[in-house]
Amino acid sequence: MRTIKRIALVMLVVLMITPSGLWAASDQPGKGITVNPARATWNTGFFQEALVRQGLKELGFKVKKPKDLQNPIFYKSLALGDVDYWTNGWFPNHNSQLPKKFYEKAGIYGYVVKAGGLQGYLVSKKAVEKYNIKSLDDFKRDEVKKAFDKNKDGKADLTACPPGWGCENVITHHMKVYDLSNHINPVKASYEAGMASAMGAYKAGEPIFFYTWAPNWTIFKLKPGKDVMWINVPKIIPKESQASAVDRMTQSGIEGAVSDPIKLGYVVSDIRIVANKKFVEKNPAAKKFFEVFTLPLLDINEQNTRMNEGEKSQKDIEKHVAEWIAKNQATWNKWLEQSRKAAN
Repeated sequence: MRTIKRIALVMLVVLMITPSGLWAASDQPGKGITVNPARATWNTGFFQEALVRQGLKELGFKVKKPKDLQNPIFYKSLALGDVDYWTNGWFPNHNSQLPKKFYEKAGIYGYVVKAGGLQGYLVSKKAVEKYNIKSLDDFKRDEVKKAFDKNKDGKADLTACPPGWGCENVITHHMKVYDLSNHINPVKASYEAGMASAMGAYKAGEPIFFYTWAPNWTIFKLKPGKDVMWINVPKIIPKESQASAVDRMTQSGIEGAVSDPIKLGYVVSDIRIVANKKFVEKNPAAKKFFEVFTLPLLDINEQNTRMNEGEKSQKDIEKHVAEWIAKNQATWNKWLEQSRKAAN
């Protein structure tokens, strides 16, 4: 009788082992668990969100369609447990938007892109070299203003941010504290329209001057170091909301910068996953995936460019995700394997 039981046990073990030697049950550590993700409202964050969601699905989780939420609403909802995570945290940029006692209920995991949340001013490389442009202060020089004056008002035209955007407030601050109001004209029309105009001017051989952020299609189409250059602000004078992260406003190792380090005048953020603590404690596989998932900034910029050129439906984004996974299959499999091991 004991022999029969032993044989049955051995057969059961054989059935549960996959060809790769892993326990079949461990392939789906999230089976039976429903996940409620959120997503930021800016579409430059949609790709990385969709990749993480796909990873959780492959780990067996049932992942619902993400809720599109404004930053403060997301962080409050996460602390309350109404949503489980998102992939669109920018830190320290988002610190001021966190509710009180946030870290008692939630945590920050991994690095989607370390120092990937860049913002600043770029100028066409040919103009940088021709006029020896190093900072915003150079736009006080008459020959520089004239070169960038599109509407002939005596000021250099800057493709800036529409009213209501956070970057518009910082640009207004810069115009004031660096005494640039009589030298630079921030064009605040639609950003997409403004950048389309700048692209046309660049192709026509004209100098261009614009604000942008990363990840973004702009610095995939206009590559820093080749087509354009990041320039300095004259000195770091933070807004009150930036003061706590003033050390992140100067950055070293930025490709295509006119100097190293460069004074960007904006807080450089790490893009990270933010999740409810109870969720990650109960789901170590999901936690591990959050910790190991990371993307090259160039890959996000490239996908954002495809969206800008019309491939922006959810079906398109899912296609981009499938293509990225196929191109990076070994890395993807490694992340899944690490996540499955964490659940055992």
